[in-house]
Amino acid sequence: MNTAPPGIRAQETAVTHVEITPSILYFGTPVVLLTTENQDGTFNLAPMSSAWALGHTVVLGLGRDGQTAHNLGSRPDVVINLPAPAQWPAVERLAPLTGRNPVPSTKPDGCRFEPEKFAAAGLTGEPSHLVRPPRVAECPIQLEARAERVRPDVSGEFVIVEAVVRKVHADARVVVPGTDHIDPTAWSPLIYNFRHYFGLGPELGHSYRTQTPRGSHQVPA
Repeated sequence: MNTAPPGIRAQETAVTHVEITPSILYFGTPVVLLTTENQDGTFNLAPMSSAWALGHTVVLGLGRDGQTAHNLGSRPDVVINLPAPAQWPAVERLAPLTGRNPVPSTKPDGCRFEPEKFAAAGLTGEPSHLVRPPRVAECPIQLEARAERVRPDVSGEFVIVEAVVRKVHADARVVVPGTDHIDPTAWSPLIYNFRHYFGLGPELGHSYRTQTPRGSHQVPA
């Protein structure tokens, strides 16, 4: 029985699927750097790749035993910094580091304690306006936010954070001049795709809801 939708050619549906059991499901998600406040008033910097936005709320998925989750449980201020694709080496320098001492047993092999994350990554902190943790100066987009809800996920291995963005900072070069809009042709997030780093490719088209249309992209018939 052919269950292909009307108008779809047979050759377009002739795809062979196999069942697999991947160890991770990072199927192309943006990388962010989170800055939070430690108990002693210093600051932690950590990369993560489970973040998505709903309006002005950003939902973060964090490892339960990491310093970031530990901090946000009692000190809710956070800056969500978005690096550009060329900054992936700095992100990777942070990847094997943790702000927890001793290193939790749930951390991967090779993970080590590092209290000076900014220096280790070669990044610079700059003061925020509304929250205590600093922004990452090199990141083109920085979101000052406050964690309004922190709760465990269904597995108990992770923490889900709902952070409300209070102020947005953007490199002037990625903003449409004279507006509050990010120029999608000037800005590309750093994408984490099955533990490999990517940027975006050329624009394919745009949503009917865009406020920054370009060219004459049409939805194919």
